[in-house]
Amino acid sequence: MKHKLMCAVCGALLAMQGFAAAMAEVQELKIPKGAGGIGFLPLLVMEQQKSIEKHAAELGNKRLKVSYVNLGGPAVVNDALLSGAAHMAAAGPPAFLFLWDRTRDNAQITGIAAMTSLPMYLNTNNPDIKALRDITAKDRMAVTAIKVSIPSIIMQMAARKEFGEKETFRYDRFTVGLPHPDGVAALLSGISEIDLHFTSVPFHTRELKDPRVHTILVSDDVMGGSTTFTLLYTTRKFRDENPLTYKAIVRAVKDAIDYINQDKRGAARIYFDSIGGKGETIEEIMATLNDPKNVITMVPQNTLKYAHFMHEIGSLRNRARSWKDLFFPEIHDLPGN
Repeated sequence: MKHKLMCAVCGALLAMQGFAAAMAEVQELKIPKGAGGIGFLPLLVMEQQKSIEKHAAELGNKRLKVSYVNLGGPAVVNDALLSGAAHMAAAGPPAFLFLWDRTRDNAQITGIAAMTSLPMYLNTNNPDIKALRDITAKDRMAVTAIKVSIPSIIMQMAARKEFGEKETFRYDRFTVGLPHPDGVAALLSGISEIDLHFTSVPFHTRELKDPRVHTILVSDDVMGGSTTFTLLYTTRKFRDENPLTYKAIVRAVKDAIDYINQDKRGAARIYFDSIGGKGETIEEIMATLNDPKNVITMVPQNTLKYAHFMHEIGSLRNRARSWKDLFFPEIHDLPGN
């Protein structure tokens, strides 16, 4: 009898400890939705299916509220993360790497997981521009963020390869920071100063429907293969103080990516609904998801190549030895690079 009583007391104490641990965790999670497009589809699936809340409840944090905030663009989401207005951020590797590098001695911002690997396309409506060499001082290129976006780094890589080390930043002065939808509108208007747009699907596809528009550069060609386009990252403090919630986030990302790859039509419907049923049809979104160049995956790809280049040109002070230096251990068993 005494043994049973002791077991019951121990069980009650463990339950109370588990409850206390769950209550000590964050109760409202704020996540920016990102710059838009297929690259952020996993977040849309997580929002629609409430998968973080589901996993958090299973792990003990039953009261967690998750808010997906309409914030996008690398500079904007980074500011939100640093200010505490967001608990994590979703952007491309360059924007993440700037924060990873600058916060080694304090917030220690580190990757949670990749979400997508997508090529980006440099499109133009100027018939005189057929290659990078044709871009002149009168041209303007829309990118999601100046200096910290994928397009900005890709242009630096391309300029260095074509014109030499001294010309690495050759195209920086021609870039204008615009969200993807605004870049599309500017390019297709024909009256804007913007005559180049470095963008991703589905915006790339939308632009190419206009016969005036053609592509002069693809990011995968510069990077030498499939490359991470979007990833999630957060502070070490958030991960350490919220182990149950962090575990729920990792599981939710995996669920979302598995869902997209297993039910492309369902995922296409979620994306279609998110854009208000305008701009693309379900079949066009399906074609994007079925394109083998567009990979929905947690596996980091070519992230170390970005990191080493940015260190070589002085954009990063710290040099990563491995892609695992950039991501928390929960995904170290994946075949990243």
